Amino acid sequence: MAQSIGVLTAGGDSPGLNAAIRAIGKSAIRSHDMTVLGFLDGFRGLMQNRYVRLDGDRLSGILTVGGTILGTGRDKPHKMDVGGEAMDMTGVMLENAAALGLDALVAIGGGGTQKNAHRLAGRGLPIITLPKTIDNDVWGTDATIGFDTALAIATEAVDRLHSTAHSHHRIIVVEIMGHNAGWLTLGAGLAGGADVILIPEIPYDLDRVVESIMDRRSAGSTFSIVAIAEGSRPMEYRRRQQELRAVIQAADGEQRDEARGALAALRAGAADHTTALRRSLEERTGLEARVTILGHVQRGGAPSANDRNLATTLGTEATRLITSGATDVMVAARAGSLVPVPLSDVAGKRKIVPLDHPWIDSARCLGISFGD
Repeated sequence: MAQSIGVLTAGGDSPGLNAAIRAIGKSAIRSHDMTVLGFLDGFRGLMQNRYVRLDGDRLSGILTVGGTILGTGRDKPHKMDVGGEAMDMTGVMLENAAALGLDALVAIGGGGTQKNAHRLAGRGLPIITLPKTIDNDVWGTDATIGFDTALAIATEAVDRLHSTAHSHHRIIVVEIMGHNAGWLTLGAGLAGGADVILIPEIPYDLDRVVESIMDRRSAGSTFSIVAIAEGSRPMEYRRRQQELRAVIQAADGEQRDEARGALAALRAGAADHTTALRRSLEERTGLEARVTILGHVQRGGAPSANDRNLATTLGTEATRLITSGATDVMVAARAGSLVPVPLSDVAGKRKIVPLDHPWIDSARCLGISFGD
């Protein structure tokens, strides 16, 4: 009996999603005689039973298209907004999947998607996931769909900023995406020749950043490029954050509430940290400083060849795993091979930049400052 599978994309959009959808759909139809349904707008589409049939016409011509033809969303199945109230809609999703006769669901997404998929698998829905995020921070895989394209976009931006920084003798602070992991900022900063790279994994000392810029000026350089991840924070922020979290864990009652309020205020105060850094650098160095925030431009456009190939190989492997009866696993790229990794190992973990990574070692050898 022919199998029927579902596909959805969840979380932030990313280059290469359509390449993955195409690979899953075409390999499922051509190699395994499956029926393929695409759920719209992530897990909400599964909950609302909104889907399209993915056939040859829908899958044609999407390999090079950015974004996702299915739409996406950040809904959590167990905490979904329904009429303004957070509700557990897992049961409804399971009922819809059963009514449609789905033999498996393929969910393409980042860390949050891996956790949501693992919960659904625990409730009995056969599920396979693919790792997608421009942040490259999904645990258990060497690469994620979208990272290579975003890295090229961010690198080109740093390249282009060199000319205006040099012409006007400025400090250019360029903010690159990455709340919790610095892969994108580190890679683009190193490839683009940034002079200072600030990432979440290495809390920075403003004095050290200023010192590195002034050293360059003393050596005759009239400009500096500072690449900063959106999640990078100074050392004093990290220390205060750790102190408040320790209080929250150890205390109770009024003391815990006060610590939670202080932590929320700390986060709110750091919301515009890149602009604050620019002001500080301008005041401390006497040099004109400007900020460029790349934002969502890093998510857009046609995927690179590497992302297309990664998405294609992961997608075709997902359909093969479904035919073998595999479930509750993520298809990972490891050392040139495709490996099914248990979602129990992936969920709740994050792949951050190790401090002994070759990119960091090389940057330090070149005299690039991390502000530490």
